[in-house]
Amino acid sequence: MSATPLADEIAALIRETGPIGIDRYMALCLAHPVHGYYRTRDPLGARGDFTTAPEISQMFGELIGLWAVALQAAMGAPERLLLVELGPGRGTLMADAVRALRAAAPGLKPELHLVETSPILRAAQARTLADAAAAFGAPIWHDSPDTLPEGPTIILANEFFDALPVRQFARTARGWCERVVGLGPDGRLAFGLAPEPERNLAAEGPEGVILTLPGPALDLARSFARRLRDQGGALLAIDYGHVRPGFGDTLQAVAGHRFADPLAAPGEADLTAHVDFAALARAAGAEGARVHGPVDQRDFLMALGLLARAERLKQRASPAQRLAIDAAVARLTDPGRRGMGRLFKVMALSAPGLAGVPGF
Repeated sequence: MSATPLADEIAALIRETGPIGIDRYMALCLAHPVHGYYRTRDPLGARGDFTTAPEISQMFGELIGLWAVALQAAMGAPERLLLVELGPGRGTLMADAVRALRAAAPGLKPELHLVETSPILRAAQARTLADAAAAFGAPIWHDSPDTLPEGPTIILANEFFDALPVRQFARTARGWCERVVGLGPDGRLAFGLAPEPERNLAAEGPEGVILTLPGPALDLARSFARRLRDQGGALLAIDYGHVRPGFGDTLQAVAGHRFADPLAAPGEADLTAHVDFAALARAAGAEGARVHGPVDQRDFLMALGLLARAERLKQRASPAQRLAIDAAVARLTDPGRRGMGRLFKVMALSAPGLAGVPGF
C-alpha cells in the first residue's frame, strides 16, 4: 500500500500509460481535484507546512499597499483600478496592503480580485478580508487569471510562480533526457529518465547536470505582459529563485516546516521549484512589457522604507512587541545565502511607458 491515496492513483496511471514528467507529477500533487495539496488544507503557519513573508509581519503587506498607492499615481491615477492577487494564501497580504492603502489614499477604491482554486483558502480569505470587503465591496474570486475583467490592473504574486509545474532534463551521453516519475522495483514511485533524448533542446552542459525549464510560468508571464502592455498597470512577483540561468535540481518538497522527499507522500507536501527570473523577464519583455529588476527582497523592502515603518510601529509597542518587530525585520531581510533577504527576489512587469516603479 502506498503512502497516500494520491500515490496509489499516480502508480495506477504510470502502470497504465508509462512514466510521467515532473510537470504532470507536480500538477497532480498540488491541484488534483480530490487529493491535491492546495485543495485539501490550509498549508500556512505553525500548524501548516510553511510560513510566507506576509505571515511573518504586517509590515510586508503594508509596504506593498503603499507601493500600490505610488504605482497608481504613476499610472496617472485611473479612476477604475483592479487590485489582483495570485494565490493569496489566507488573504493576509491583501488585508495588510488594503489597510495601508486606505490610510495613505482614502479616495482610492480598487476592485479586489483573488485568483484562488482552493475552497479552504477561499473561506480563510473571506474571513481575513471582511474589513476590506466592507470598504471596497466583497472580493471576486477566480479559478484562473483568464476571467479577470479588463482595465488598468496591479497584480501581486507572492510565492506564486514557484508552485507552477516545471520540466526537468538530465544531461546524458545521449543528450538531454527528460526526468520522469515511474515505478521502482518495489512498486514505489521513483525518479528516472526518458529513454530517448529531447531533440529540440540545444543547451550546452556537462553530463550529470539537471536543467529545469518553466512552462506555465512563461505562458503566464507572456499573457500578463500583453495585458499590461494593452491595458496598463504592473505585476509584482516576489519569490525565491535565481536571476541567471544555471543548472541544478531545485525541485523540493516541504512538510511540517522541514524539507521532505518529493515522492514520499504525494498530495501531503508542498512541491515547488526555484523561479527562473531571467526566463520570465525574457518572456515578458518579448511581449512588450517593461521589466524592473529583479532585485533581492532585502533591497526592495529597504527601498520601500521597511526600517522607518518598523520604528513607527515600535513607538507604540510593548518591549516584547519591539523585540518581535526587530526579529521580523531581521528575518525578512536576512542576507545569508539561505536567508529570505537574499534568496527571495522581486521583479515587476509593467506597461512599457510606466517609469518610476518604486523599489527598483
